[in-house]
Order: sequence, then C-alpha cells, then structure tokens
Amino acid sequence: MSEKNELAEDRTDWAEERTDWAEDRTVLANERTFAGWMRTGMASVALALGLRALFGPYEPTWVPKLVATVFIIAALMIYWAAWRQASRTRDAIDDHDANSQPTRHMTVISIIFAVGTIATGIILWLL
Repeated sequence: MSEKNELAEDRTDWAEERTDWAEDRTVLANERTFAGWMRTGMASVALALGLRALFGPYEPTWVPKLVATVFIIAALMIYWAAWRQASRTRDAIDDHDANSQPTRHMTVISIIFAVGTIATGIILWLL
C-alpha cells in the first residue's frame, strides 16, 4: 500500500474517532439536560407547595389550590417533555466509550417523578 493511501486511511480513522467522541459528548450532554429539566419540574412542584403554604388562610380556599395546581400541571408537562426529548436524542445517537443511562432508566425516573407530583397535587386539594 502506498504512503499516500495509508495517510488517507489514518485521517479517516482519526475523523471517525473524533466523531465517536462527539457522539459520546452529546449522549452525556443529553443526560445532563434531562436532569436539568427534571430539576426544573421539581422546582415547579416546590413553587406549588410554597404558594399553597403562603396563601393557606386565603378565602375561598379553592383559589390558592387552583394556582398551585397550575404549577403541578406545569411540572408534569416538563417531565413529559424532558423524557420525550431525552429518549429521542438517546435513540438517535450511539454511545461508544461513554457509559450512558439506558432510556428505560429515564422512563422510570420520569414516571416516579410524575406519580409523586400527582400525589402532591392530590394532597394539596385534600388539605
């Protein structure tokens, strides 16, 4: 094989390796983004609880409950959007050297957060 062909083959190998590393970085960034959106959803639940506590003695009582429910619903929407986008990205990109979380882990986490948020919303209405 000629030296020119070997050099071209080396460059192709290097380019493929850099592409693999870029995909690994993207997979890991996707996980960090998912975690950030889940934190944002939890902040929305905390805001709902804080508003309910702040306006607890307010009459009629359904008004602060309704306002808190808006943030509970927002949290559920955030969880769903985070799961959907993270799953799509995870399915579209292969990991090479990175040990990324399987999509099912993100699904389980999203479901747990959603169930906890729904339970929190129910408790807010029962108080």
